[in-house]
Amino acid sequence: MAMSSTDVVVIRGGQVVSTSGATAADVIVEGERIAAVVAPGSAASTAAAEGARVVDADGCYVVPGGVDVHVHLQLPMSPEATSSDTFATGTTAAAWGGTTTVIDFAGQMKGMHVRDAVEQRLAEAEGQCAIDYGLHLSMGGVDEAALKEMGTLVDEGITSFKFFMAYPGVYYSDDGQLLQAFQRCADLGSMAMIHAENGIAIDVLRDQAASRGDTGSVWHGRTRPSRLEGEAVHRAAALAEVAGAPLYIVHLSSSDALEQVTWARQRGLNVFAETCPQYLYLSIDEHLDQPGLDGLRHICSPPLRPSTTHDTLWQGLRRDELAVVSTDHCPFCDTEKLLGTDDFRVAPNGLG
Repeated sequence: MAMSSTDVVVIRGGQVVSTSGATAADVIVEGERIAAVVAPGSAASTAAAEGARVVDADGCYVVPGGVDVHVHLQLPMSPEATSSDTFATGTTAAAWGGTTTVIDFAGQMKGMHVRDAVEQRLAEAEGQCAIDYGLHLSMGGVDEAALKEMGTLVDEGITSFKFFMAYPGVYYSDDGQLLQAFQRCADLGSMAMIHAENGIAIDVLRDQAASRGDTGSVWHGRTRPSRLEGEAVHRAAALAEVAGAPLYIVHLSSSDALEQVTWARQRGLNVFAETCPQYLYLSIDEHLDQPGLDGLRHICSPPLRPSTTHDTLWQGLRRDELAVVSTDHCPFCDTEKLLGTDDFRVAPNGLG
């Protein structure tokens, strides 16, 4: 069917940003697709503009819509704490910031059926989103039924599955479960994602800190040391290698973890990693190690690292050892953060 002029938008006079830099150009959009990027004021641009909607971008950058591959909208963390952006508010804010697609998660906690988790999440998002959205599946119950259901989800368009080496009793999978899950991903041609922190050891450190009375926000970071992130990345990469599955490390935060990603990629493994703005700009010493609410506001998982880590992560991005920057957007209001006033373990921190 021919495209009518009313379905055409011409963005004129801007600096169009691509992988090679910013160049003066006009952009012709037909329907929901970019039809052409042409020289400014060219014959093609002039012809397309006849009867079309013309947007004057003089003095502006014109950038492709951003894709945030890791967000957690209206995520319940406890009966008292749910992430404060809904599908409506979160996607509206994303649109204003130039992000046109987000990928959230359907969360199957231990003891929950995969299908129920997906249907519940789709119902929450239905009719609420201002932009395009998709779902990964977070799997907390890796068993025969869940592994079988993964095939149905791939047929329906959910092709990435997140597993956890942290949060025992809720989302945690042991090495045997991870191996089976990675093997299933390899069979399906899907992507295995991993939250790489040694959750069993971390829980010991957290409880030991609390027993000593070390309950301030900074102990959220000190009980999740970067060595336990690096160890988990190495172990996950080894399991993925045995299974023959591609592996995506979410929210990588530390030099220890990046070192293991580099090790895996130098072996020729299909291991990819993302980092997040908080790990590129914020630090445990300047932000998490603060009294009261100031520190609690900066609790996230994995935790903030020393500021000396920033340069290492930026170098990882430049060398393509880090493939993606996402947000891991999972905000909480001060009232909910203050739940951790007496014990950092109670403060909502996002499952990552």
